[in-house]
Order: sequence, then structure tokens, then C-alpha cells
Amino acid sequence: MIPVVARGARLVTTHPHVMANYGRLEINIVRGEGCWLYDESGNAYLDLVAGIAVCALGHAHPRIARAVAEQAATLVHVSNLVHHEPAGMLADRLAELSGFDTVFFCNSGAEANEAAIKLARKHAWRRGEKNRNVILAAHGSFHGRTLGALAATDNPAYHEGFEPLPLGFAHVPFNDVAALDAAIGETTACFLVEPVQGESGIVPATREYLRAARRICDERGALLIFDEVQCGMGRLGRLFAHQLYDVTPDAFTLAKSLANGLPIGALIVRGAAATSLQPGDHGTTFGGSPVPAAAALEHLAIRDVVDIDAQVTTAGQLLTDELAAIARDHGDVFEAPRGIGLMLGLPVREGREAKTFVTRGLDHGVFLNAAGRNTLRFVPPLIISNDEIREAAVRLRATIDATLRS
Repeated sequence: MIPVVARGARLVTTHPHVMANYGRLEINIVRGEGCWLYDESGNAYLDLVAGIAVCALGHAHPRIARAVAEQAATLVHVSNLVHHEPAGMLADRLAELSGFDTVFFCNSGAEANEAAIKLARKHAWRRGEKNRNVILAAHGSFHGRTLGALAATDNPAYHEGFEPLPLGFAHVPFNDVAALDAAIGETTACFLVEPVQGESGIVPATREYLRAARRICDERGALLIFDEVQCGMGRLGRLFAHQLYDVTPDAFTLAKSLANGLPIGALIVRGAAATSLQPGDHGTTFGGSPVPAAAALEHLAIRDVVDIDAQVTTAGQLLTDELAAIARDHGDVFEAPRGIGLMLGLPVREGREAKTFVTRGLDHGVFLNAAGRNTLRFVPPLIISNDEIREAAVRLRATIDATLRS
């Protein structure tokens, strides 16, 4: 249902003691429901960001809220020095759904990728290959902001002021099979790659590239690890991104939408690498805590009765068509959209900044996001309806018209 809410002035409560390390919009969100956000003045915004691909089932999903409340009233935390539920149940379910062997839980995507980096190096070390320690990643990648994940991230803007970064990282052009073939060798511990690059502006890998990566890693003895933090959990139209590509990595990482808004990350591993991290090798205090694990379990249970993959495929095509029509009508401003499922980007041509549309969108009741290569990023809740997509297009067109007139 499209909320009927009068547009009013935005009264923004400021919080001067919150560190200013984010370029926050002038908006204070107090409530969410489904695909809608509400500010402290009562204005409604159609959310096309979903917490940056986090709230896959929308805001305040009643079944998720109930699972969180029930778990919080039962057990909030217990040390990882003992077995506890529902983390064990969640690991079992993820293993069952993926066909992989073991799961390590943490609190975020960056932490999941840090665990993947450590896994790759420890796996080689346990095999006696102590010089196999290079983490290879792709140009345009984003793997997180902790130091190891940042070293794997190919973006100088994120590096500035934090050097020296950890050693043992290298990068190759994305979607370039020949460059990948030349780069992977006897010192390569793993190739860490996003099936769809998110922060750089929604750039999908080709199936040929990922298949070549699988073949080359097998030939050279390196692990292939997929970063599915943003593109996993159904966003591309399959539960796991590698399932869509029909390429099976040795490990993959999840976070963001796994618990539909609560902090959790996961490294999921198969084969010989599944036992490479032994007691004392890695750990985290809060990883797999009962409350976010319960939310993640309920998220997966909802998928058992709702065909999210079909919904994403249909909604993704409709949103792509709407964005393509906008690009055709404003060919001097936008390029054709790119992406898969409900992970889409609308590139903005040189001469204009994507961020200006984001700011102006608030005046027209649509919450937008800019990413990477001057691109408007669309990662709405996966439950977004056809009517809401059409309404989003109307509001986006109004935003564009107002921006071009200014």
C-alpha cells in the first residue's frame, strides 16, 4: 500500500556527540514498515536502499520482530566457549542450503572477509606452503574497512590516511580472464572476488570470468572465495550468488541481509579448507550470538513459504525496465542501467553528480543512494511490490526533473 502522508518540513534532531565519520543526509528516521521509512515530522519515504541491501524482508517484519523478542527473553548471549542455540541450528541450515561443510559466525561483512583472508593463509600454511600468502582481489573491489579487508579493497580514497596497509595483497582487472591467468601463481593463497561489485557502482562479473577463476584456482592450488556480503541472500534471484552463476567457490562470505537488520556475518567453507581454522586460530566475542542468529533463522524460514526468488526476478525486471525508460528519456544524463535482480545501478553521465539526486529525492519522498562510479544504486527490500516500483519511478522522475531545473 502506498502511504498517503502530507509532505512537510523536515525537522532534524541533531546528535552532536555522534562521531562525524559519515556524510549523513539531513533526515532523522524514527520508524520503518515494509518498504517505507518515516521521519520525525511524519514524512514517508519509499526506501530503495534497504539499509544498503540489509532489510531484505523490509522494515519491522512481524515474524522477524517476534523471533527477536522471543529469543531476547530466553538467551541474549553466552560465550563461544560452549555450544549454544540458535547459532548451531543456523549453521546447520546454511550448510544444508549451500552444500558446504562449516560456518564461522562474526558480526559484519568486513569481519567475514577478514576471516576469509585468515582462512586462506592458514589453509596454505597447514599444507606446508608458507610462501603461499598473497590475497588476490579485483580492481574496483570493496571488501570492508578493517585493515585486512581494506587492503583487499581497491579504492585509493578508502586507503588515504590509513597507510601502511597490511602486506601481501594484489589486484587484477575485473572481468579480465587473461590478467587473472597471469596473476594467480604459487604464492597466491586465494582469489577474493564479488560476483557483483556493489560499492564501485553495481558491476556484475561475467559467467565466463568466474568459471575461469574456478578453473585457474584449481590448476594453481589457490582457494576461490566469493564475497557475497551485498549480492548474496537472494538479491540476485537465488539465495546465494554463486548459485546463479553456477560456479562453486571454496568459501563465501555473507552478512548484511542475513538477519534482516541485526548484526551478523558468516564465512561458509567446503572441502579441505573447512577445517583449516583450528581452536585458537580465530575468534569473536559476539559472533553468532543468539538474537541475530534467531533473526537469521526466521529469515530463512520465511523463504521456505514465500518464493522470494521468483519475486526478485519479476520485481527486478520491472525496476530495470523503469530505469531503462528513464535513461532513454534523459539520455544526456544517464546511461543504461546495469545489474542483476534487485541489485541495480543507474550510471550518471559526466557533468552531474549522483549525490545531487539523492539529496533532492528526499523532497519527493524517495530514499536513494549513490555508489562508486557516480552511480545511483537501487537495492530495495526484496519484497517491494510492482505498485511500489511504479510509484518509485514516478517519484524518481519528479526528483530528476526538479534536479535538472535547479
